[in-house]
Amino acid sequence: MARLILSMICLALAASPAFAHASGRGFVMLLPTGYVAAGGTLAVLVSFLALAALPGRWLRSPSAAPPIFYGRWPSLTGAGVLAALICIGFVGPRDPAENLLPLAVWTLWWVAIVLLHPLLGNLWASINPFSGLHALLTGGWRGQGRRPPLRYPDWLSYRPAVFIFFAFAWFQLVFPAPEDPAILAMAVIGYLAIGFAGIALFGPAEWLGKADPFSVFLTQLAATAPIGRSGLRWPGSGLLSLSPLPASGVLFVLLTLSAITFDGFANTFVWLSAIGVNPLDYPGRTAVIEANTLGLAGAFVVMALAFHVAVALGWLWAGRPVALSALCGRFVYSLIPISIAYHVAHYLSDTLLSLQYLLAALNDPLQRGSDLLGLGHMHVTASFQNTASGSFAIYSTQTAAIVLGHVVGVAVAHSMAADMVAGRRQRLKLELPLAACMIAYTFFGLWLLGAPSIA
Repeated sequence: MARLILSMICLALAASPAFAHASGRGFVMLLPTGYVAAGGTLAVLVSFLALAALPGRWLRSPSAAPPIFYGRWPSLTGAGVLAALICIGFVGPRDPAENLLPLAVWTLWWVAIVLLHPLLGNLWASINPFSGLHALLTGGWRGQGRRPPLRYPDWLSYRPAVFIFFAFAWFQLVFPAPEDPAILAMAVIGYLAIGFAGIALFGPAEWLGKADPFSVFLTQLAATAPIGRSGLRWPGSGLLSLSPLPASGVLFVLLTLSAITFDGFANTFVWLSAIGVNPLDYPGRTAVIEANTLGLAGAFVVMALAFHVAVALGWLWAGRPVALSALCGRFVYSLIPISIAYHVAHYLSDTLLSLQYLLAALNDPLQRGSDLLGLGHMHVTASFQNTASGSFAIYSTQTAAIVLGHVVGVAVAHSMAADMVAGRRQRLKLELPLAACMIAYTFFGLWLLGAPSIA
């Protein structure tokens, strides 16, 4: 075993630069990643078989409601911080690694704050930049406040959240310069303008509850938190208390998962070769805008088809025990733990580096020689990503996150099936096609971790 490990390290040090990757992908590909993917997939399969032998309602806990942190002062503080960040985006350093706005948006908010929701509950309900200002401007600070001038149309449902999130995903994954501070500042202003307009017309409850994609997304993630209002609970059990989503809400959940999946797939040699790009001579994002736009939309279509076909097959096999729309609206919540897992796995490596840049930028926001945090001339290091032990540790964490997310998703789906049908045989028929889809998706996610990639 010692000789094998030594040989792997020697091979890693001599690896071709063709497979270089920021998180040590060259080291990772020397591992038996195929066996790892097969083992992780088998673990999800075994978990499904084990759950089938348990009482269907075991996951439900007496503390089903997720904790929500309300407060207008935190919201006003969040709005003030965001306004300062937008100003820094315009007047601060042009380098995205030194400007606080891109670091705060893509690292602090889209990774750190998002991943706090499955742990602590709905923080965004308190710190979002909308609630406090709206209450202050409409007289709702001390009382009920003015009623919105319009009623939110029922037909709109979650459609605005779908369209806004797709625009966000396109900006993040396809647009050539999503980290450019000035461009990002304009994008944030555009999002705020849409949000404030929607809240002014329809009120914060309706807009933030259905139309604002990030409020919807983070509320769903918060429902998986192991902390309820009255104590600890099983991770994911809060999803069981959520009302079935309408068709547009189902599509929203599928979009959030397909976007992050395509983000990982778009950099692989497989995708680049498929669109006619030499991965060893990558021309940059500008050259693949059209292909990646179609890929992002295509990933969403494939995800939506796979989910609906799997649910429909189980529904037919089980004898149509409930309305198909209600079944889709319930089962789609079982994908949220998987979405969290992909968020962890996909952003882990880059976040470990970006957090260092964030600290350095906080120490000197305008790059004028300030030392606000007493860090001096802080050195950002990526050396831990370029060692066998460091890359193996990151890969192991990513693998564990994906497997665990799928196991929790299977458990949630199993408990939801038990809520809708009583018989064990019928319940297994209802959930088996979706479970098979989850197991296949586990293998795909684990394959992505070790696939040759440009970034």
